[in-house]
Amino acid sequence: MPAESLAIVAPVIFVAYTVFGMTGFGAAMVAVPVLVQFIPLQFAVPLVVLFDLACTALVGGSNWRRVSLAELKRLFPWLLLGIALGVTLLHNAGARWPLMLLGGFVLFVCIRGLRGSPGETKAPLNEYWAFPFGVFGGVFSALFGTGGPIYTIYLSRRLDALDQFRATISVVILLSGVVRAAAFGAAGLYSQPEILASAAVLLPVSLVGLYAGSRLRTRVSPELLKKSIFVLLAIAGAGAIYRGWVSPS
Repeated sequence: MPAESLAIVAPVIFVAYTVFGMTGFGAAMVAVPVLVQFIPLQFAVPLVVLFDLACTALVGGSNWRRVSLAELKRLFPWLLLGIALGVTLLHNAGARWPLMLLGGFVLFVCIRGLRGSPGETKAPLNEYWAFPFGVFGGVFSALFGTGGPIYTIYLSRRLDALDQFRATISVVILLSGVVRAAAFGAAGLYSQPEILASAAVLLPVSLVGLYAGSRLRTRVSPELLKKSIFVLLAIAGAGAIYRGWVSPS
């Protein structure tokens, strides 16, 4: 990756993984819609997956004893199917519709997040919802690295204990990252020139962001953080839609 591109991408990675350090998720949601303004989607998504693997392993390792194996078993087979479909689309699709879909999804997540009430409770989901949430989460994970919000919606309405929810979502995201990295490798996406060299240069940036976020976690108002992230995401989502609109199909 040219030095001028690295100078743009590095701050994006730092901010994304600072958010990850503060919240435990959301790095790809922040990074990918911004990165696609400067580098191809087929380069950005496999790149971010490598950082997700490292940071999720560091953050989630101490909580794995609390994982809900029952929910993992329900969700994971459908997640695998979705990832297979998503990798196929990422490898073969043009830029226009994936970018517009990414932007639309990000705007949906922003609207949903900003409209949610702090004390709002929702009815539990039936276990059969693991199928659509797993498939769509896998597709969006592979296409954009943004499946986390989909898994979060499902698991937050299946698991009452907060520590169990956090542990389970961490493992789902980590396992999703492992599968996606393997699938991207098999599809040849890690054979792109400079992608592994760029990852080696940018990995320390993601780790510094993770550390900064973990230090800031108790110093920033959760409500201010939430609103700031969603405003940033809305701008990036609108930019992704525009990029898709002006791209050749």
